[in-house]
Amino acid sequence: MRVLVTGGAGYIGSHTVLALLGAGHDVVVVDSFVNAKPAVVGRLEELSGRTVPVHAFDLTDTARTDALFAAEPVDAVIHFAGLKAVGESVAKPAEYYRNNIDSTLSLVEAMLRHGVSRFVFSSSATVYGEKAPVPYQEDWEHLDSSNPYGQTKVMIERILTDVAAVNDGWKVALLRYFNPVGAHASGRIGEDPSGIPNNLMPYLSQVAVGRRERLTVFGDDYPTVDGTGERDYIHVEDLAAGHVAALEHLDRMEHRTRAFNLGTGTGTSVLQLLHAFERAVGRELPYEIGPRRPGDLPASYADPSRAEKELGWRATRTIDDMCADTWRWQSQNPDGYPEG
Repeated sequence: MRVLVTGGAGYIGSHTVLALLGAGHDVVVVDSFVNAKPAVVGRLEELSGRTVPVHAFDLTDTARTDALFAAEPVDAVIHFAGLKAVGESVAKPAEYYRNNIDSTLSLVEAMLRHGVSRFVFSSSATVYGEKAPVPYQEDWEHLDSSNPYGQTKVMIERILTDVAAVNDGWKVALLRYFNPVGAHASGRIGEDPSGIPNNLMPYLSQVAVGRRERLTVFGDDYPTVDGTGERDYIHVEDLAAGHVAALEHLDRMEHRTRAFNLGTGTGTSVLQLLHAFERAVGRELPYEIGPRRPGDLPASYADPSRAEKELGWRATRTIDDMCADTWRWQSQNPDGYPEG
């Protein structure tokens, strides 16, 4: 298949591009490079031995999006592109709604005009909101989110469901993933957040490499194994394999739209992850206990059984694998990707 990967130079997108190429698919990337650096493209070509065509523009530009489909015929789309920082979305809700929803509508309209009907969407476990029982299951009907970023995922899921319902031949996989971490085993591509990391693993790795002074653990009095919050961490390479499995399943899918959790089904606490990372680094890392953050849940993890049953996919890498691969990436690239 020839696949358009939007946001294909980003963290999850780049690993998925590599997985697609490894599975024998052809890939075209479009990325605005707001949350990514051009240097990743050269590394993808180095690792794959393949040329990766890249188009640098924002999908909210409907004319350029339509021209892309005219110039680069594709069989399917995997859609990662969008703004993604929860905290920033609270501060800039209009920007998030405009960018994430408009870019998706621009993409969908171009697909309709050019007869492309296979779609894999990068959704998120945040669509389950605060009331869904743990472990999260895909048939939970009351999708919601406590922040604008998550609400854009809810809205886009509904848009894609409605579009598929009235357009024969459309097949859409909604991939709700949990906490992606890790890096490619080569250490050549990994997570390179701009500014202060929003997530635990990249923050930990920056503490380990000396870019941050210490980790703050937000709350140690939750009803969990050690009082700290538990999350379902999934290796980014397992996640990338899930996208390939979903793409290759679309034509066999009985439903026009189907949601799949991509997670391990196991919660790991903040302190458990910290100590696993210390094992990878080979030394203790400084941390302090702070107050709980408003809105944080005690525990969040997936029921991944649908993906295993229907896609033939399951996560295989351990927390120690995730930490070792993250540390290999960060120690080899202490300042992230080079500029330019």
